Amino acid sequence: MIDGAGLGVAVAALATTAYNVGLIVEKRALSRLPAIDARHAVVLLRTVLLNPGWAGGFCLMLCGFGLQVVALILAPVSVVQPILGSGTVILVLLSRLVLRERLGRVELGCVLAVAVAIAAIALSAAGSAGHVGHQASGVLIAAVAVPAGVLALILGAQSLRPAAQGKHRMPAIGVSYGLAAGLLYGVATLAIKALSGVIFHRGDQLSGLVRAVLLSPYPYLTVACSAVAMLIFQTGLQRCRVSIVGPVSNITGSIYFIIAGTWLFGERLPANPVELLLRLGGIVLAGAAVVVLARQPADGAVVSGQARPELELSC
Repeated sequence: MIDGAGLGVAVAALATTAYNVGLIVEKRALSRLPAIDARHAVVLLRTVLLNPGWAGGFCLMLCGFGLQVVALILAPVSVVQPILGSGTVILVLLSRLVLRERLGRVELGCVLAVAVAIAAIALSAAGSAGHVGHQASGVLIAAVAVPAGVLALILGAQSLRPAAQGKHRMPAIGVSYGLAAGLLYGVATLAIKALSGVIFHRGDQLSGLVRAVLLSPYPYLTVACSAVAMLIFQTGLQRCRVSIVGPVSNITGSIYFIIAGTWLFGERLPANPVELLLRLGGIVLAGAAVVVLARQPADGAVVSGQARPELELSC
């Protein structure tokens, strides 16, 4: 019989599969749509919401988010998040098979390093399910969420700002979009974790549960951060390769959530030196891979499918 942690692992695997398949469906739909820009939110939303293909991918991603809440109720952050992060492998494989995206050697090496980092973090959590935290100080959550949100908005604004005339500035390959969206999604996931605690403590009374959820700031924080992240991410997703934007966003949100969530919810790091080394080494390796990716110049020639020339120049 599967225990709570084992069920949490299964639900997390299903969540990351649904999310990343939905992401590929969205990217395929976006490649056929007019150019979008996060600075024009109404136009962006009207463009994507009226497209059945994009809407189908978005529904799959929403299912992934819902399953993520369930997984976080059943298992600790340090167990669930590496499994969610393993969707990077699914994303890269599908981007190659479905979207025909190609990566350079350095870029492919970085993505593979992210996969190794996620595997190391997962192995560090394999020994024991550990304590599942369901409560954290709202003040402390705000103290780590607000700076991350501000930094994400700054990065997002810089990535969306057009290059000045006459400046020979090398365009980004999607890393800035991924970093901004990843931080915002990380804050949203932190709020989801806090919301799972509200559900855990009030789950036996439906009326009390609904009231507690509505009076809690966490669902509104989740929606706000997710909405802004979606605007930035969808713009980057259309302009750049999903095999870059997706993994950078994924690992940025994962590292932020693992570090902040483990501390805030009292889910201790492994006591075993080997497991601790795997955990910290995985986090450092993933961060280093993102830094190296951020220093790579845009190629422009390795964009998926039938991407338009003006979009290629911005990648």
